Amino acid sequence: MRTLFVPLAVMALAVPPAFSQPAAGSNPSPIRHTAAATAEPAGPLDLRSALGLALRFNPGLSSASREREAGDAAVLQAGAWPNPVFEAQVEDLRRGNRTTTLQLSQPIELGGKRAARVTAAERARDQAASALLARRSELRASVITLFFEVLAAQDRLRLAQDSVGLAETATRAAANRVAAGKVSPLEESRARVAEAGIRVELLQAEGALRSARQQLAALWGNPNPRFTQADGALDRLPADAAAADVEGRLSAAPVLRQARLEVERRQALSDLEQARRVPDVTVSLGAKRVPADEGMGSGSGRNQVVVGLSVPLPIFDTNRGNVAEALSREEKARDELAAAELQLGADAARATERLRSARATALTLQRDALPGAEAAYKAAARGFELGKFSFLEALDAQRTLFQVRNQHLLAVAEAHRAAAELDRLLGTGADEETPDAAPAVR
Repeated sequence: MRTLFVPLAVMALAVPPAFSQPAAGSNPSPIRHTAAATAEPAGPLDLRSALGLALRFNPGLSSASREREAGDAAVLQAGAWPNPVFEAQVEDLRRGNRTTTLQLSQPIELGGKRAARVTAAERARDQAASALLARRSELRASVITLFFEVLAAQDRLRLAQDSVGLAETATRAAANRVAAGKVSPLEESRARVAEAGIRVELLQAEGALRSARQQLAALWGNPNPRFTQADGALDRLPADAAAADVEGRLSAAPVLRQARLEVERRQALSDLEQARRVPDVTVSLGAKRVPADEGMGSGSGRNQVVVGLSVPLPIFDTNRGNVAEALSREEKARDELAAAELQLGADAARATERLRSARATALTLQRDALPGAEAAYKAAARGFELGKFSFLEALDAQRTLFQVRNQHLLAVAEAHRAAAELDRLLGTGADEETPDAAPAVR
């Protein structure tokens, strides 16, 4: 006896699969880099343009979008019904005794397996969509952070250039006083040593600016930045974050949204494993050709209708292990949600405190320290030229001014970094209209 099973889906093997072709709209990496470089302006770059470039060309964001598309396809596949099976069976190859049976079988899922499978796929798709929104928030925070890093690096470079100019002036003044015999040549040597140190700081500032520009342009896939400078107001501090506002937005944070969706997905998978404990049935319908010398009749033979029903008996495998595993992973997801809530609260509190501290530092330096340092340096420089102050006094006033200016830049940059980190944690601004600059001080 020979039994032959021929699935209907075998015919589809002759057709090339559609997914073997390149996806429409997919671009190789060199083309993507070229497009990003072309779209990037060759002149000044503002924050809105930087965000637009990153949202359009960032490879990580494109990857998250592909994952969401894959989730849509998974939902479609999860809702598919089982394929029927065509069976051809021949008993005894001798012509006079040959019996041929043709049968079509259709598996029928019971216990709500299809609905549970679709629900699990939908939760996975929702996770992919949520991950895309979270990636947009992270990308937006990264662009804002690096954009203000470039602004701060530009200001530090201008500060270093001004410092070199002031150091050159001090060196010339010291040289003139040495030539006039008013001070010893040691004063000129000290001035030249100080000028050399400031020139080293200028070289470091130039390198920091190049690095910041490259990191910013890398967010839209361009290894060689084309923009000449970042156009924005660094001294406009971000608004302080109110504790009540932060607390109200915690529940909608991307990390919590992802954790809640994971709990729902694990719950759907638990329901699916519970449904798999119910055995499926297979209904069969066919025809059997009986030879003439068999049965009660005679002649050329006769046909018989064949009807069948098969049900697996869950004796040895009751799916207990898979059910227990799914329930444990569901509880694990709930524990991870609780841990994520605690961690998010701590991270948001830390970012809020960083923002508050950086704002207070920047405002204090801008209001109290900078005016005094500038006035002291101008008085010391003028007094040194007139011979009223020594070079060391003028040099000390100059260093104090540069340190205060640099501290102010660092505080402003830290405030923008903390504000961007808070936006990333809370997911705020991911889908809002991109501002031209940071919110003004309130």
